[in-house]
Amino acid sequence: MTPGTGDSTTGATDADIAAVTELLGRTPGGEFVVAVRSGDGQPAVLENAPFLFDGTPMPTRYWLVDPELREAVSRLESSGGVRQAEASVDAGALADAHARYGAARDRLVPEGHTGPRPSGGVGGTRQGVKCLHAHLAAWLVGFDDPVGEWTAVSIGLHVLDGPDRR
Repeated sequence: MTPGTGDSTTGATDADIAAVTELLGRTPGGEFVVAVRSGDGQPAVLENAPFLFDGTPMPTRYWLVDPELREAVSRLESSGGVRQAEASVDAGALADAHARYGAARDRLVPEGHTGPRPSGGVGGTRQGVKCLHAHLAAWLVGFDDPVGEWTAVSIGLHVLDGPDRR
């Protein structure tokens, strides 16, 4: 995995939009950039804008789109991984991760914005664990997320120093 080259102010390239459309099976509903790429250069993790094109709040800042990783995490979730993660990870560290994630996302909301806003922490969750995919995506971009790290270890990702964690 390698970090992306874009940032949330420049948007995705046409090639990224085409690749993500194929990965999702639909056109993306909001602005994004590729935050992490797989070894072959394909999008692995997206960084989403805080709002979709229609103004709907988007609480999931980092979205896992790598097909192999999505499948591995889905298998983990289907075997009770969400409950296992909640039982294994320090509740205080998880609450701190949710707070930092929400604060970082909220800094992207334009000053003076009125109307609905994204809320919650990782994946929009206020407490506990809802989606291991969102936690792993956050961890892959370098966010200090204990559930993301737990998920990486649980699916056999190698934990390395630096941005190349796969």
